[in-house]
Amino acid sequence: PNADGVGEIWARGPNIMQGYFNNPQATGEVLTDGWYHTGDLGRIGENGMLSICGRLKNLIVTANGKNVYPEEVEIELLQSPFIAEIMIYGHKVSKTAEEVHAMIYPDQEALDAYFREQKHAASERDVEEVIRKEVLRLGKNLADYKRVRRFTLREDEFPKTTTRKIKRFAVEAEIDAEY
Repeated sequence: PNADGVGEIWARGPNIMQGYFNNPQATGEVLTDGWYHTGDLGRIGENGMLSICGRLKNLIVTANGKNVYPEEVEIELLQSPFIAEIMIYGHKVSKTAEEVHAMIYPDQEALDAYFREQKHAASERDVEEVIRKEVLRLGKNLADYKRVRRFTLREDEFPKTTTRKIKRFAVEAEIDAEY
């Protein structure tokens, strides 16, 4: 575990896989002396219970070496009625450091109701300003290094798995193609 008590979760036992079929290289990447490297990050709480913090692949390391777990930031920002879906990711600022960025799919119904209440038609700029205020308001609940530095808005929902989780790999490929 790191200084915050967070580390990769390893497991072993008769119920854990023995390896990938006919793929010793992939097996060697995830098994060490019978321990399976899950790729999940977690910490043991005071009650002795394991809490999962996120995925090792999703971890963002800032310029000052702080670790940011995207799922933690997403949970905080999803409290906004104006944000339907969000994906937090690390935007490279150097070879070893990233900034916290977000891609946001706004809740159009909530925004429409808000602007009807305000009695004016919403421009793209107005929508962006409402989302910016929400990101700043909810970001105050996070440590400074975990706050979203930049965001982009999506016009359509994120691609999802059958279990309705955002396909991060597909979205990250879109992001890489844009920059």
